[in-house]
Amino acid sequence: MPAKVTGAEGTAASATTSVPEPRRSVLSTGTLYRGREGMWSWVLHRITGVAIYFFLLVHILDTALIRVSPEAYNAVMESYKNPVMGIGELFLVGAVGFHALNGLRIILVDFWKVGTRHHRTMFWGVLGVWAVLMIGFTPRHLMNVFGG
Repeated sequence: MPAKVTGAEGTAASATTSVPEPRRSVLSTGTLYRGREGMWSWVLHRITGVAIYFFLLVHILDTALIRVSPEAYNAVMESYKNPVMGIGELFLVGAVGFHALNGLRIILVDFWKVGTRHHRTMFWGVLGVWAVLMIGFTPRHLMNVFGG
């Protein structure tokens, strides 16, 4: 049993050497995520997935109108022919494109031996391919939307 030492206030303290507390790294405090490629990939994949889900829900509902009332279906389809919906279609195509390309990246990370080592490079590759595809699609789509 270690010897007891009495301090200036008369309290007993252990005479054994004290072990210093381990240093806390910057990453051990606060949130784990610091805005790197993996986090942004995860966030964008979830956002695009939810957006696509809601589009599909609306699409199924408005398509089901044809069984109820063809006139109502035609009215809804006619209301979609405006520039706001055209911009929405652009965002939808962008969401589907990113979600699909990022899904392929996730498959590579999961099933390729060195996928985890290259996930950052693949994320930037996904963004590059997505940007090239969107640059090709956007002008042609907007010409159709705005009648150019």
